[in-house]
Amino acid sequence: MKTETIHTKTEATKQTERICGSEAIIKCLIAEGVDILYGYPGGAIMPVYDELYKYQDQIHHVLTRHEQGAAHAAQGYARISGRVGVAIATSGPGATNLVTGIADAQIDSTPLVCITGQVPSHLLGSDAFQETDIVGISTPVTKWNHQVTKASEIPEVIAKAFYIARSGRPGPVLIDITKDAQFGELDFSYEKCTGVRSYIPVPQTDPNTLQAAADLINDAKKPMIVWGQGVILGEAEAELKAVIEKSGVPAAWTIMGASAIPTSHPLNIGMVGMHGNYAPNVKTNDCDVLVAIGMRFDDRVTGDLNTYAKQAKVIHFEIDPAEVNKNVKADVAVLGNSKDSLAALLPLLNKNSHESWLKEFKDLYDIEFEKVIKNDIHPTKEGLTMGEVLKEINKQSKGNAAIVSDVGQHQMIACRYSEFNITKSNITSGGLGTMGFALPAAMGAKMAEPNREVVAIIGDGGYQMNIQELGTIFQQKIPVKIVVLNNEFLGMVRQWQQLFFDKRYASTEMTNPDFVTIAKGYYIDGQRVTKREELADAVKTMIDSKDSYFLEVCVEKEDNVFPMIPSGASVSDIRLS
Repeated sequence: MKTETIHTKTEATKQTERICGSEAIIKCLIAEGVDILYGYPGGAIMPVYDELYKYQDQIHHVLTRHEQGAAHAAQGYARISGRVGVAIATSGPGATNLVTGIADAQIDSTPLVCITGQVPSHLLGSDAFQETDIVGISTPVTKWNHQVTKASEIPEVIAKAFYIARSGRPGPVLIDITKDAQFGELDFSYEKCTGVRSYIPVPQTDPNTLQAAADLINDAKKPMIVWGQGVILGEAEAELKAVIEKSGVPAAWTIMGASAIPTSHPLNIGMVGMHGNYAPNVKTNDCDVLVAIGMRFDDRVTGDLNTYAKQAKVIHFEIDPAEVNKNVKADVAVLGNSKDSLAALLPLLNKNSHESWLKEFKDLYDIEFEKVIKNDIHPTKEGLTMGEVLKEINKQSKGNAAIVSDVGQHQMIACRYSEFNITKSNITSGGLGTMGFALPAAMGAKMAEPNREVVAIIGDGGYQMNIQELGTIFQQKIPVKIVVLNNEFLGMVRQWQQLFFDKRYASTEMTNPDFVTIAKGYYIDGQRVTKREELADAVKTMIDSKDSYFLEVCVEKEDNVFPMIPSGASVSDIRLS
């Protein structure tokens, strides 16, 4: 498999030196600015680890306890920093253990470079010990992958990998390097890649589409914006805020778009989707112009496509042409990077306000508050709710913490009730929905941004999927805060079983261990909260801690997350109970 021609290069290192392939790998990573590397050694990648030992002062290697943990940690690093995360593993099971994290990164557009060792090239296809066709396995879930069999290929392939991973719509790249390529010698020089033939990462924006979009927005009586992660990936937060404030258009967000604009902004009308807010979901089928910015019309956002926003003119701002008209037909498609396209749109917009339209959202919010929110964050029942835990974390972190959530009921509660003042503050597994994501992702996020408070919100089910990463937290002394909301169930599945399967709780009730004792076994301090009067002091102790800290909060066992759009139903069919 040959690499395509790279036609533009910068920052060339003119001098060459004779080195082995494994050392070239390390030098390439250093040239790309990699400072932290997550991984797990093994036979087929051992030459790289041997060279890495010599460069410990330039690259900090984090030994995770599982390769999946390495991939998720690299994701957390990338998501909070905007830089490329890097994970490394050996061949066979080491490589396949990365695949879940790679697939998660692909659907959530996270820039990763994953490097795997491979058996010597003369053994390829022979079913050698720990040989797996990781290139074939990972092809559907990578933006690009490549197998290197000669040392001389290493610099060009790694340069291309970083360029593809970070450019345009970001994504994961995998490089599989045979052991003989690692041992082989080459005349090393490194040139960063700035272009690949036939690959256009950012399509050119057509000025006519911008004017058409502006005309629709200016003439609209009931316009509505829904933004996604494309705003954050494109670093277009300021431009989005300017567009919203000038046009006066109410704006909602997908889970992956959360935190691009502060939660408290008066035109921020909340979250769309299956467990989103009542008003933006209902009003999706009432607006006359729907402006989608950097989002892909995921099924959890749209519900039944046959009834989704049929009355509205749809404007789609998108960097990836493949997403346009894939699920929802756009009347106007504006291709390009969101930062540039929104900046170009701004002068074309009329200064406007939509006060009566905005009031309709506020009226529906009041209904949701009375029927759902009040009971979640100001409960009258004896047992603790997940919502009041998030409320206390908001209060004591002042809305400045990065919230890294796992997958399940607690994830929806965290997205609904976290207060975000800073962008890149909501880190979660959106598209793939990977249980076990949060603990290693929180490690990576905290290491990327050590001055930020990072709080992992995890359910008792997902926590046990990668609980071994407590060992990494202890060994690396990562001061991440871990909150397990324990309802002794696989809560989201149990909710569906209650609502749609006549309370047949098949294989969802959990008999859990003593989580606090396990944390203390890893020398991580912690406590268990069972009563409301204990909560505030426990959260304060956690937030004030300079070290890692574990907090288990025992919440109501059979609480449900509402609002809820039943699977396959219209967004208009959203339920409040």
